Amino acid sequence: MNAALARLIAGQVCVHACMAGMRMAAPLLALRAGYSAAAVGVLLALFALTQVFLALPAGRYADRHGLRRPVGFCVVAAASGAGLALAFPVFEVLCAAALLTGGATGAATIALQRHVGRAAHSATQLKQVFSWLAIGPAISNFIGPFFAGLMIDHAGSAAGSLGGFRWAFALLAVLPLATWFWVRHTVELPPVIAATGGPQQRVWDLLREPRFRRLMLVNWVLSSCWDVHTFVVPLLGYERALSASVIGTILGAFAIAAALVRMAMPLVAQWLREWAVIAGAMVATAALFVVYPLLTTAWSMGLCSVLLGLSLGSVQPMIMSMLHQITPEQRHGEALGLRLMAINASSVMMPLLFGTAGALIGVAGLFWVVGTGVGLGSRLAWLLRPPARARD
Repeated sequence: MNAALARLIAGQVCVHACMAGMRMAAPLLALRAGYSAAAVGVLLALFALTQVFLALPAGRYADRHGLRRPVGFCVVAAASGAGLALAFPVFEVLCAAALLTGGATGAATIALQRHVGRAAHSATQLKQVFSWLAIGPAISNFIGPFFAGLMIDHAGSAAGSLGGFRWAFALLAVLPLATWFWVRHTVELPPVIAATGGPQQRVWDLLREPRFRRLMLVNWVLSSCWDVHTFVVPLLGYERALSASVIGTILGAFAIAAALVRMAMPLVAQWLREWAVIAGAMVATAALFVVYPLLTTAWSMGLCSVLLGLSLGSVQPMIMSMLHQITPEQRHGEALGLRLMAINASSVMMPLLFGTAGALIGVAGLFWVVGTGVGLGSRLAWLLRPPARARD
């Protein structure tokens, strides 16, 4: 990993950690204020809502303007969102902060992924650079919840006091500003000039490619597993009287495991087959979802989170590598935007569904239903195999 890629990963960590910390702290503050699990589901859904509408425009904007200009706007939006929560820690403002930090993180991610993908020169290098880049969210999913939890428990006048939440939001508001420090000197790549004179290209033309459609569906199924884990762990922890620090640590264990598996993947990238890694991860995730709701202690939940992190953490680099291989270079940003739009449209609805389903069938039933869907969906991953001629 070279210095330029390391700086981009550091920038991604900072802006993503802001959202990850907000996703843990805001629901806990809402529960502390007496809001229901359904209201918490609405709050979590808002982190994805802005990305649904901004993903495609953000992808096209990145195709036109590169990296630094989109990231600059995202830094301002993310810092403003956390700052609003600091100044006005009430449910309505937490909802606005969720919209701002979620949208900023999504748009910044598209610009970073597009830049890194264009800088790679082979299929093996694509797997390597996206494995390194995927470490960023894994690290930030630890940093954000862990340090926000420490602030909530220890920075206020008492554990879980409003003052502790304010300190957490203050820390999260500073993090995006560091993103600009890391990204501001990045050298832009030459723009890609699309061919002229042909029919106007539409985003849905990308979906005419069967492998692209299957890749989007697989990505949606697996992203739902991340949503389930993020949604349910704070609820389980709250029901079992675990502290914010312990809940943040359980979520952090998941993130560390995802980071570790992604650190190992560049070393063996040339032997990995994208479709095989994705299929194996789906089967393993289905099995772990059967076991997770049966666990009752923080240690056992932490261990299962680690195993889930290893499984789900291996998926994103493979998906990103395949996406860049099967889409035209001048439309990489648009394809990334379509991917982000699809999974976040699901993320808007899924927490709402999780909140309702959790009330009807319980947490265990929710885990088992999603696990069954992932297991059945693993067949799609096998269909992602390239044609025999391409494999020869």
